[in-house]
Amino acid sequence: MSKTTNKFSPEVRERAVRLALDQESEHPSRWAAITSIAAMIDCSGHTLLEWVKKAEVNSGKRAGVPVGDCQ
Repeated sequence: MSKTTNKFSPEVRERAVRLALDQESEHPSRWAAITSIAAMIDCSGHTLLEWVKKAEVNSGKRAGVPVGDCQ
């Protein structure tokens, strides 16, 4: 059984999501913005993309079932 640890605090995750969304227009694509921010906080682009998607669901901008804070 693998054990995952939560390397990033909720505050860091929220800030990374906010930066990725705010800087999206400054990059050629959403993925480019996400990988740029992910490199700054030393996480994978896929991880940050999942955080962004969860934040969009929680805020009602994306279809899905809202959950608590980004996990």
